[in-house]
Amino acid sequence: MLKKRVIFTLLYDNGSFMLSRNFRLQKVGDLAWLEKNYNFSRVAFSIDELIVLDVSRGERNIDRFCENLKALTKGCFVPIAAGGGIRSLQHAFALLRSGADKIVINTPLFNDSSLILDIASKFGQQCVVASIDAKLISNSDYEIFAENGSKNIGKLNKWFEKISEYAIGELYLNSIDRDGTGQGYDLCMLSHIPQTLSVPIILAGGAGNFHHLAEGLSDPRVDAVATAHLFNFVGDGLEVARRKLLEVQKFNLATWDHPRDIERRGISCN
Repeated sequence: MLKKRVIFTLLYDNGSFMLSRNFRLQKVGDLAWLEKNYNFSRVAFSIDELIVLDVSRGERNIDRFCENLKALTKGCFVPIAAGGGIRSLQHAFALLRSGADKIVINTPLFNDSSLILDIASKFGQQCVVASIDAKLISNSDYEIFAENGSKNIGKLNKWFEKISEYAIGELYLNSIDRDGTGQGYDLCMLSHIPQTLSVPIILAGGAGNFHHLAEGLSDPRVDAVATAHLFNFVGDGLEVARRKLLEVQKFNLATWDHPRDIERRGISCN
């Protein structure tokens, strides 16, 4: 039985890390602030993966993002996925050279499927994470938005059928309505996933506490849950949430020695 996963997502905008609520961004701090509050060589013991997304609203500085990615992931042993504004194989390669293990693709899913094939052919299908941002329009009718939520792509059902044919390794499904609200995941989106889509599903948008993570992981259609809320899990929040998921809810998550135990035996974590 495959283990389930807890993923932490970081949102980056031209040198700053951001909070997002319904895709409206609020600056939190730069890399120095993040390293002070989230030492990822230690946070890694509380998560299974880290996702870093460049959601810059202005012109993207790819080199600067790569520099931040390198610094951020130093000493972080969990798999790292990165993306945001990827439009070429060279851009994807730059992220992989900067510490990413996977590439997150959003807009090209809808206008450049050849790029997805190129990345999958060059680096392997397991390297491609398809990212979909969906919004509830009426009743149970969802539509997809791209370009940081500014462009309506069309019906969620329609694109799910197409994306199921793409060379992707997993799907990151994010609710625009729940994004940053801390009100829990939109599990209704999952009913739109076609049976032809057999890749792992990462559910995002809405996690505000341990109970929301548990609710998402309890759904058999969900392989991983993600949170991008910097403040809800600051300090030891992620560590406490993972411990409850393992010890209280008995979820099938990976386990490893905590850095306190490692240091107690005289081994450095860095």
